[in-house]
Amino acid sequence: MQNSDAMALTAALLAAAGGLTQRIQEGVVARGFGDVRPAHGFAFARLAPDGATVTDLAVHLGMTKQAASQLVEELVRKGYVERRPHPADARARLVVLTEAGWACTRAAEEAAAEAVGAWAGALGEDGVRALRDGLLRVAPAGPLRPAW
Repeated sequence: MQNSDAMALTAALLAAAGGLTQRIQEGVVARGFGDVRPAHGFAFARLAPDGATVTDLAVHLGMTKQAASQLVEELVRKGYVERRPHPADARARLVVLTEAGWACTRAAEEAAAEAVGAWAGALGEDGVRALRDGLLRVAPAGPLRPAW
């Protein structure tokens, strides 16, 4: 692949990711969750389904433990997460989604389905599936990190 082709692909992927993040955010806000930011959604992705420690969340988001702790504190104040005793480590606390956090997560999933569904108009259903399959081969299950 030529450098110019690689750069064009890079720009297209970044634009698609940015547009997808924006569409999901708009959909979440439209569903009544106006007090969340995309960074919260990236945290929710790590906390679902079984919760995580602040350290786990910091690694997932690519931030310091202090920044992750501040993010968790904000989400606790907003009612989206709660801290619980860790079942395997008495010194640690597990951060888990509350019912409001799960509702916001479901709203994000609905918004994501709408956003990706719109791609079928340009790519067709088979094209969307092929895109998904190809991207899963090159980026299988890495951490979801916000770009700020």
